[in-house]
Amino acid sequence: MTSNPGAPDPGQVAVRRAQVRRVRPADAARMRALRLEMLADAPLAFLETIADAAARPHAEFAARVAHVSSGTRMAQFVADPGGRLVGHAGGTVTPEEPGLTVVYAVYVTPSWRGTGLLADLVDAVAGWSRACGRAELMLEVVVGNDRAYRAYQRLGFVDTGVRVPHPTIPTLTELQMRRPA
Repeated sequence: MTSNPGAPDPGQVAVRRAQVRRVRPADAARMRALRLEMLADAPLAFLETIADAAARPHAEFAARVAHVSSGTRMAQFVADPGGRLVGHAGGTVTPEEPGLTVVYAVYVTPSWRGTGLLADLVDAVAGWSRACGRAELMLEVVVGNDRAYRAYQRLGFVDTGVRVPHPTIPTLTELQMRRPA
């Protein structure tokens, strides 16, 4: 029997990887597609409706992407395996706590969940936060979203005990979690 040294071992699982990097202005169309996917998949997790996002003109969306592609006050990071974007995490400064970065709009496409991509996205925000002189990360999770809560715990986030009303759905509550950047 002959073997093919270039063929994968059938007993091994292929590991998919995506480059995690800061969003670029040229990503606007792919970011829009990912944003619509995010809103369709997890409508309670984000602060706009899919209808509002879909109605926004491309030029407005492109301007928003360009705004977060540089600077120290707000940044967005994407997971790019080549082709369609498969993950996102943003970070922003808060005037109330200058040493804190608020992590927002974290999302991983369902077929990429469990691959380590969430950790890579949060690590990208953390690295940017440290480079900007902010040593702590904070995020909010809807109470009852146990899957997200456990995932963030695995990444070192700790429930602070602080509960806040959901910003757009008054019947929901969010919990705050923090960790060092």
